[in-house]
Amino acid sequence: QVQLVESGGGSVQLGGSLRLSCVASVSIFNFNAMGWYRQVPGKQRELVARLSGGSRTNYADSVQGRFTISRDTAKNTVYLQMNNLKPEDTGVYYCSGITTRNYWGQGTQVTVSS
Repeated sequence: QVQLVESGGGSVQLGGSLRLSCVASVSIFNFNAMGWYRQVPGKQRELVARLSGGSRTNYADSVQGRFTISRDTAKNTVYLQMNNLKPEDTGVYYCSGITTRNYWGQGTQVTVSS
């Protein structure tokens, strides 16, 4: 059974930083891609950052230059380093892992206040 468990969310002020972690219950080499998505009430879940093929990264325009996705294969963990946080970054962040299907974690709340 594949499980993804996120951690690292919290409340920060404008300009602060957080690092989210997503630990997989299986080797992350099993995934074709892993990513982080954000969801706010009343809106669809949107892609924030994705890591595919081991090294290809994609970022939403709104986070480019502020967020960095990375992985530690020895720990089966994917990270999202978030710097210079803004109130519009607020939301529930979900980890995603794609094999023949898309797996999701339970989400972690990030709140940025001004």
